[in-house]
Amino acid sequence: MSEVSERAVPGRGLRGRVQRIDWHDRNTLAYVVLFGLAIVFPGLVQFATGGNGTYLVSTAADAGVYVLLALGLNVVVGFAGLLDLGYAAFFAIGAYTYAMLASNRLAVTPLHHAVHIPFWLLLLVAVFVAALFGALLGAPTLRLRGDYLAIVTLGFGEIVPRVFRNLATWTGGVNGIPALDVPTLPAWITGPWAGTPLAVVRDFQFIDPTAFYVLMVALLVVIVVLINNLQRSRLGRAWMAIREDEVAAAAMGINTVTTKLLAFAIGASFSGFAGCFYGAKLSLVSPENFSFVVSVTILLMVVLGGMGNIPGVMMGALAIYVIDFYVLTNLPAWTSGAANALGLGFLNQQQGDWPGLGDETQRLIYLVFGLILVCTMLLRPQGLLPSRVRQQELAQASTQESLADVESA
Repeated sequence: MSEVSERAVPGRGLRGRVQRIDWHDRNTLAYVVLFGLAIVFPGLVQFATGGNGTYLVSTAADAGVYVLLALGLNVVVGFAGLLDLGYAAFFAIGAYTYAMLASNRLAVTPLHHAVHIPFWLLLLVAVFVAALFGALLGAPTLRLRGDYLAIVTLGFGEIVPRVFRNLATWTGGVNGIPALDVPTLPAWITGPWAGTPLAVVRDFQFIDPTAFYVLMVALLVVIVVLINNLQRSRLGRAWMAIREDEVAAAAMGINTVTTKLLAFAIGASFSGFAGCFYGAKLSLVSPENFSFVVSVTILLMVVLGGMGNIPGVMMGALAIYVIDFYVLTNLPAWTSGAANALGLGFLNQQQGDWPGLGDETQRLIYLVFGLILVCTMLLRPQGLLPSRVRQQELAQASTQESLADVESA
């Protein structure tokens, strides 16, 4: 028997798939680390805080929403190379879809009756509604590229929140739509309040944030599998061909119109998915939650993590969320506490026109955030965990620039 025939060949079942996994691949290791941290995080937080880590578990569920948004934008920007600066618009569409179909809107908009559609059904509805609007946005912008496409998507991202704000009869205007239905999650949210408007719930302790965290982890696992399959499919290869050279892709027989429309629609569907979950968890949908800053933050997550690489985008989303929503939020208190610990408590007191150290740090939060991003991009321009294609492109561009400098000299 030859050496090839004697070699162990992986089977076709689950065991064979495990045997075919390259455990030395950095993406595989990143997936294992991320999934392992997601599993142990609730217990680890509760142990570290003495059973008072419920807030951190709830915050982690909110971070999962931004991870899901970053994965969706990565389809548009990282795979297809289409710059989208209005991605928060689809986030708002998904959230308002849940708010208008799973709330007692009679208390907010007297002209309409209450509608209470189950959360699980509305997840699919939000996906299709957001995908429809993504296709509607993509249809008139197929001939646009680069800066022109960015301007159109930016305008769309500014229009949608203002439409929801001005349609007060349907959306509650500036106040938004409160008292959204609590999702019915088997074996996690208990009590007679599950599936009823949150306005009738008087004791919020009956709603376990761990339920939303577990649900988000499960949804992310499904979404990551779907996006991985998309990336390896014929459609994913067509997106990458368009990203590299749209003219060459069209010459090779790729239908660029349909392919770009699918990129917008699929990317928007993930945003609508996240918006539906966000509205259900927060139990309030307001137009202030979907500003242009949200679109920029999600784009930063994709770029920082590594465009086109799924685990890199997830790491970038978690890093930006921790910095923006945890570190910078607590930075003034940490600064004041450090000054007191060092015996410099007088710095926390206002002296004339000079504010206290904590107040001054509060004013400089976005300066610190900007410096962190600038330093990261200077030291790691390809992202925290870039795709190999993106890394090779940056290395090749750097080499060509160096050669051009030598020739010009």
